[in-house]
Amino acid sequence: MEDSGNLHHHHHTDDGDHNHHPPSSSSPLATGTCCKCGGPTTFAPPPQTPTFTSPPPTYRPIRAPAIPPDPNSTRAIILSPVPQSQKVPILPPPHHFQLPTKRIHSPDDISRFHSSDSGKNFLGFVVALSESIRAKKISDPCHISPATTSLLSILQTLTLIADQTPPVPQSARYGNVAYRTWHEKMSNSAESLILTLLPENLHPATVELVPYFTDSFGNSSRIDYGTGHETNFAAWLYCLARLGVIGVEDYPAVVARVFVKYLDLMRKLQLQYCLEPAGSHGVWGLDDYHFLPFIFGSSQLIDHKYMKPKSIHNEDILENFSNEYMYLAGIAFVKKVKKGVFAEHSPMLDDISGVPNWNKVNSGLLKMYKAEVLEKVPIMQHFLFGSIIKWE
Repeated sequence: MEDSGNLHHHHHTDDGDHNHHPPSSSSPLATGTCCKCGGPTTFAPPPQTPTFTSPPPTYRPIRAPAIPPDPNSTRAIILSPVPQSQKVPILPPPHHFQLPTKRIHSPDDISRFHSSDSGKNFLGFVVALSESIRAKKISDPCHISPATTSLLSILQTLTLIADQTPPVPQSARYGNVAYRTWHEKMSNSAESLILTLLPENLHPATVELVPYFTDSFGNSSRIDYGTGHETNFAAWLYCLARLGVIGVEDYPAVVARVFVKYLDLMRKLQLQYCLEPAGSHGVWGLDDYHFLPFIFGSSQLIDHKYMKPKSIHNEDILENFSNEYMYLAGIAFVKKVKKGVFAEHSPMLDDISGVPNWNKVNSGLLKMYKAEVLEKVPIMQHFLFGSIIKWE
């Protein structure tokens, strides 16, 4: 966002992310604290509060064929939790990759996507990543493949670019224009970075992989970031899984190493360039920027002996264990950047802390992610479809 006299808003609007719930005189009002200025602000509660007590949705096992299929093989890419010994085969071209395009424009398109194999397989991939980190700390040993090492190197390169691109002095409170310089450098480097991941026979896939990648770190014209961009990063990882570049045995490292590194980069960019939350729900959203770390992080804490959902209110636990558990790190970051009483600026996270166990938190968040992110036209209208994630 450019410097202007009308830059500071208590309720952000944006066509790149969530729908909003404007205050209404007929609905009960809740008073919160603006995360930008610390002043009072009012938001109407959302029409429905997601339940964390009903059973999780039923996900069919994901057995998506690799791209392209080998006519002489009956093996398949397994995108549901499977034994670590199950290897994901890398199957060779020929395959015609194509520039992915936007296909979702209406609620009917959303329904079509979620009833398709593409929609079910993508959500199944998120579930599989969540399951892969179940009851594991970030520092727990895990299989590190060459592909994982390359992914970490790519994110480290983008972090170094941010170090070399400091924010510029400006009077605008949000949206430092130096972010556009960082974004341009990232976009210019994207193809060469992705090529380091791919075997030579998959080099043509860059035409399809680059658009998902470059839209994973925010929007350069609006200087914002939200759950739609985070979903693009998950879609990019999903494409790599479909191509056989990463396998099921890599999933724990994809979450505990790669996604954690991605989160570190995004939080650096959010603070350094003062990125606007893209279409934030205000106090009634789960988080201004992220959703997936709460899904993965709640899975990490399932069956933990001592830490319960209510433990997020214990400052000692947050201080000592945020480096090991993504959920706690997410809470700690919210408390760092938002002023005031936690229950007022983050009522959704506060409500979730009353859920009795992490299993219910995890299943509830997966349903909420599907309903509040993957089924929202303003977010998914930017989602891309090509030959890897097909529009069916």
